[in-house]
Amino acid sequence: MASSIPVSAPADLAPRRRVPWLAVLAVGFVGSLFLMAAAAPFIAPHDPVRQSLRLRLKPPTMEAADGRAHPFGTDHLGRDVLSRVIHGSRVSLLIGFAAVGVGSLVGATLGIVAGYRRGWFDTVIMTLADAQLAFPFILLAIGIIAVLGPSFPTLVVVVGLSGWMTYARVLRAQVLVLRSREFVDAIHGLGGSTLRIILRHILPNVLSSLVVIATLELARAIVLEATLSFLGLGIQPPTPSWGGMIHEGREYLDSAWWISTFPGLVLMLSSLVVSRLGDWLRDVLDPTLRGE
Repeated sequence: MASSIPVSAPADLAPRRRVPWLAVLAVGFVGSLFLMAAAAPFIAPHDPVRQSLRLRLKPPTMEAADGRAHPFGTDHLGRDVLSRVIHGSRVSLLIGFAAVGVGSLVGATLGIVAGYRRGWFDTVIMTLADAQLAFPFILLAIGIIAVLGPSFPTLVVVVGLSGWMTYARVLRAQVLVLRSREFVDAIHGLGGSTLRIILRHILPNVLSSLVVIATLELARAIVLEATLSFLGLGIQPPTPSWGGMIHEGREYLDSAWWISTFPGLVLMLSSLVVSRLGDWLRDVLDPTLRGE
């Protein structure tokens, strides 16, 4: 009688990778930020631009004489800080995403074409990138906005063009490797045009890097917009913005710390979480970092 030998269940050949809990929190925070910006007119407890000198410099409280609480307090003009923070998220996210769109479009196009065509075009693009990296961009941004005037389109263009070099450099390096592959020569031999090769074969191979760079650049764009608003060169009052709120509260740090503290905390958390999300996407999309 043959002895029965217990057979263990086959192990998974491709076990699922666990999603880091920090990445889950980052996705949840970014999603909440989007919802807050989209529903700002409905969830803000007060009008963000309505002034009331009778309520000026009220500390954070959940109870108020008028029955309407101010959890983040009020500023020097009696405006509700929480409502202004909620509406300020719309400015930061809108300018951030629009600037990332401009920067990625310009940088990716120039980087891919420079890496594929090489020659004088590659030299000119890389020289321009080096020149912009060598010059403090904040001074250039101040000069451009001072000449054109602070406006939404100007901010989008200035912030967007501040990061095109990152896209161009990274994608150019990847295209230089891809253009030497056999499949590119095969498509050339079959009569494929340069535009078809770039759009159908080069671009899909660098798309993951483009997404990662765009995520990381989003955090930098949000901080840069807040910096320009702090300097008075961004979105102009009375439209609320995080940088502008920090600027308005700098004179009241000793007596009304909440005016600058709460928008500063939200700005810091937003930039840190978006950066962390970009790091996680890089680990997921880059096969060389998977440890497999």
